[in-house]
Formats: sequence, structure tokens, C-alpha cells
Amino acid sequence: MGRVNALAPHGPHDPDRPHDPARPGSPGPSASHAPSDGEDPVAAFLALRAPEGAELLAGLRSYDPAQELATATRLRRSHPAHLVSAALGQARLRQRAVAKFGAEDAYRMFFTPNGVEQATRTSVAGRRAQRFAAGGVRSVADLCCGIGGDAIALARAGISVLAVDRDPLTAEVARANAAALGLDGLIEVRCADVTDVDTSPYDAVFVDPARRGGRGRIFDPEAYSPPLSWAVGAALGAPRAALKIAPGIPHEAIPERAEAEWISDGGDVKEAVLWFGEGFAAGSYRATVLPDGASLWSAGPPPAPPVGPVGRYLYEPDGAVIRAGLVADVVARCRGRLIDETIAYVTGDEPYTSPYTSGYEITDRMPFNMKKLKALLREREVGVLTVKKRGSAVEPEELRRRMKLHGPNSATVFLTRVAGAPTMLIGHPMGGRDRP
Repeated sequence: MGRVNALAPHGPHDPDRPHDPARPGSPGPSASHAPSDGEDPVAAFLALRAPEGAELLAGLRSYDPAQELATATRLRRSHPAHLVSAALGQARLRQRAVAKFGAEDAYRMFFTPNGVEQATRTSVAGRRAQRFAAGGVRSVADLCCGIGGDAIALARAGISVLAVDRDPLTAEVARANAAALGLDGLIEVRCADVTDVDTSPYDAVFVDPARRGGRGRIFDPEAYSPPLSWAVGAALGAPRAALKIAPGIPHEAIPERAEAEWISDGGDVKEAVLWFGEGFAAGSYRATVLPDGASLWSAGPPPAPPVGPVGRYLYEPDGAVIRAGLVADVVARCRGRLIDETIAYVTGDEPYTSPYTSGYEITDRMPFNMKKLKALLREREVGVLTVKKRGSAVEPEELRRRMKLHGPNSATVFLTRVAGAPTMLIGHPMGGRDRP
């Protein structure tokens, strides 16, 4: 039940989950600042929500972290040092969270360092909530809820949520976020071990296991916390369910009863989701591209795509398409072919545009040769070079350095293999020139 693994990027990848002590099986609490010995992190956090802490934090919205020492010195003249430290730490986290949550929400919410890193960005969480809502789900048990990013998206889709995390501080932060965004009427936060929670009263279950341990990122799904097997069991016991997993999960590790979806946002693969239950197609694979929202879907493994010579156009499939093993679908749609049976570059003779690919017009093809490339770029007066590679060990920055670029023009070079031979393809994006 897999795809052509040779077309997947090298090595597993999990872009959005660092170690989270708030997850089952993980040691110790996370905090919005580093508490001193004997300081209760929950009490320190609650102090930020009291009137003095709230006023202090509100005044730090636009503070410059480069001026933190001066800011801290000034504030400590009128506020307790521990409160100032907590407020500055929270202000830094809010600034970092803007990229995921947007300024309007981020500056009302509360975070922990791990919570900022692990939280699902709003666009991706919103996509998941929409799929639940479209299937008629009205209540969800969100297990391993973290700071509540997914619970917020579910509530905004009109779904009532039980949000569970076993770490007291993380649960308190999730509770504060529900209140801050006016969603506490739809979100109940419970501090508990997820394995002890009865999910039978809920229409669906969502599980987001921790995928980092004391030694870093975990690639074995059974080493997740809780293990993937437990999460799958919880999913199969519910009418509908979704499990968030690492995008690099091997296809052979995906349960037969799951629909697997890979999601990218802005060209970056953010996560994979296993869907279970009514309304989801067991054994199928899906690639969803945000912000467009387009989905490419296959009920089963597509036939092996044809391989042939480089044409006028080159298409780079979105990372979600590659992870889902749906490159052959793109080949069929653009009536093209692969440039190499192991490389996920598609070529064709006619222009083709879609949300699932980035297209380039190829002007030159040559065997891999640094000197010839340098001469060509000098002749074309290329001062800005975009370097893309697939199937090459050359580092883009090293290549740019050796080219000694100069001139008003721009170009894209692809370092790859064509029919097994190291090759350089030179061109520019369809519909325009390269941008610096």
C-alpha cells in the first residue's frame, strides 16, 4: 500500500514538533519563562493574568528584544523582578507566535516555548477543523492539546471541544487561550493523562502525539508519546478520528484503515494526518496545498509514470504531492514524463499550471560542469541565481559562491539527474523572470 519511495525527499522530516514536556511520557513542565528554584510555574503564569501582570504585558507588545536589559531595568523599578521576567518572556513568545497565529490572535494568547514551536499554524488547523465540520462532527476530544491551537480552530468551526493535556501549566495556558479568544463556552480544558480519558461521548477524536524525546526527533512511530499504536486504537474506537503524524512517516507504517493526507502551506510540508471513520476513504492518499486549499487524491497506487527527455518546461511538484506519492498524478495531468525514474521533476512540451506544481521554462541543458555553467551565466549577465537540487550532492551556497555572479539578470539552475546522468538545467519561472 505504498508509493514510489524513490520519488520522496531524502530522509524523514518533521518540521513542527520539538520536544514537549507537556505530552504523555515526557518529563517535567514547560514554562513561559525559566522559573527560579521553588517557584510554581502555574502560579507564575497566573500572576501574568492578574491585573498588574496583564497591564505589564499589554505594554510590551512592541518592545524591542534587543533592548531587553534596559526595558527590564526600567520595569523592575515599579514591578517585582519575577513578574517582569515572566512578562518579558511571554512578550518574546507572542512575537514569535505571530507567524503561526497572526498578530490579532497572538497578542491576546499565551504561550510556552515548546508550545510556540509545536502548535499547528492556524491555516492548517483550520483545514482540519473544516473537514471535521463538513462530516457533521459537533464534538471532538482533543488529546495532547498543548496550548490549544487545534482546539481553537475546532471551536471556531462551531465544534465543542474537550482539550486534554497532562501538564498543569500547559493545560492552564490552553484554558487562558480559550478565554482570551472568547471560546471558553465551546472549549473545556482538562488536565489529565489522555490514556485515562473516556472519549465515547464525543463525535470524533483528535490525537497529536509528541514526536521528540530527550535525544531529539523521534522517527519510530511506536516511540511517539503516546505510541502510534495507542493513538490508532483510540481512533478506531471513535466514529471519526484524525491523528497528526510526522510527514516523513513511511507509507508501509500507515494503517490500512486510514486515509493519509499530507498538508503543505506556502510550499512547505507542515504535517501528515491519518483520518479514520465515516466519510474518509481508507487506503487512499491525499495531498492538500494551502493557502489555495486544493487537494489531489488517489484511491490507490498510480501506475509508474513514463520517463523521457527534458522538454521545454520543467515542473516541480509541491512537497505534499511528493510525500503522498502522487507525482504520477501530476505527470498524467500535464501529459508529461519524469526526467529520471528516481527524481521527482516532471517535464513536458506544453505549458501547464496548477496549485500542485511550480513551473519553469528551460532554456539550456548541459552535463554537470562548473566551468561551463560559470561561462554561461557570465555571458547571460546573471547576477541573481536560484539554485534548486534533487539528486545532487552540491550545496547551493557553494555553487553560488563559485559562480562569482555579476549582472542585472536572473536565472534558475536545477542540479539533478537526467536518465541517471548528473545534469544542469537552466531556465526561469513560467510567466516571469527569477526574483532575488
